[in-house]
Parts: sequence; structure tokens; C-alpha cells
Amino acid sequence: MITEDMEKIELDFQKSREGLVPAIIQDSVTRKVLMLGYMNEQAYERTLETGLVTFWSRSRGVLWTKGETSGNYLHVESMFPDCDSDTLLIMARPDGPTCHRGTVSCFDTPPEEGFLARLEQVIRNRHEIMPEGHYTTRLFEEGVKKISQKVGEEAVETILEAATGDKERYIYEASDLLYHLLVLNEQMGVGMADLERELLSRHNNN
Repeated sequence: MITEDMEKIELDFQKSREGLVPAIIQDSVTRKVLMLGYMNEQAYERTLETGLVTFWSRSRGVLWTKGETSGNYLHVESMFPDCDSDTLLIMARPDGPTCHRGTVSCFDTPPEEGFLARLEQVIRNRHEIMPEGHYTTRLFEEGVKKISQKVGEEAVETILEAATGDKERYIYEASDLLYHLLVLNEQMGVGMADLERELLSRHNNN
């Protein structure tokens, strides 16, 4: 988060005739590139003052804070100039989709996901479609209490295997625990990115 004692970056706004520098916005947690905008010195100062990414609109000729219409603000976590000080990289925490299309990013790059992220998507799809004959569907049909109960049971079994020192059984039970926790997350409307941001905020505050 932008703080009063954050050192101001000296950017070369005069290198372009328009007095603008490109600003690349990257998600501070997922590291996904979200968008590209342009800042003049006034937009940069406004970004520093508010902690919200603010650009200069080349088409309208005015300052605009990303999210002022949609509510999907970009909260600045840190900023880095490039080697020539004429481009800015901003690590930000988005409030929602960044692109006006309603997508996470303005760039249609293939997702760089590990298996847990893919499993999270599968569980989300199960919740949306509710196909018959699937264990995940049955859990959603039984509701939050049953899913919570399963998380508790798997947590106990994981602890017991840890106590016995059986690494293979521990991996098996911990995997069950993670799966059921992902199901509970989906039931609660929570994603892994929400947990990552919470953990990051704790890390930054320590």
C-alpha cells in the first residue's frame, strides 16, 4: 500500500512529446499483467496521493482513476521504474475485473496455473452446472454444514497421520483436506486469490 514515507520515483516525462509514460499494471498476488495505461506527471502525483491507479486519458484529455465508474479500483502496493525511468511498473491489488469486458485482464494470455488453480475451476464448474452422479455435486446439494463437517473430518485425519509419522498417508489425507476446503471456499464464494491476498496483507504487516 502507498505510504506517506514512500520515496517518490523520478520519472522522465519529457522523453515523449505528450509528456506521458506508459504504466504497466500487474496483480500483486497472482503476478498477472492486468492492463497498460499512460500517466502524465499529474496522474502520477494523484496516484501517489490516493493509492489508487490514476491515468491520463489520451482520448478525452482528462485524468481518470481506474474504477471510478465500475468500482473496480486498482490499489497500489508498490511501483518500480524501468532502467531508463520512462516506463512504470505498478504492482496493484484489484477490487474486481480490470478490463471493461468484465475479464480479469485486458490481455487474453493463457492462464499460468498450477493444478490447484485448475481444480478450483473444475469445482466452480461443478457448482454452476451441478452434473448428476458427481461427488462434488452431492456435496453442494447437501450444503455448507455437510461440507464443513467433511473439512473437519479430513483435518482430524490429516493430524492423526502427521502424529503417526506416516508421510504417504499424511499426503493422502492432506490432499483430501485441500479438496474439501476448495469445495467449502466455492460454497462460501471465496477463491484462492482471496486467501492469497489475506496472507500477503499479513506478511506485509509483519
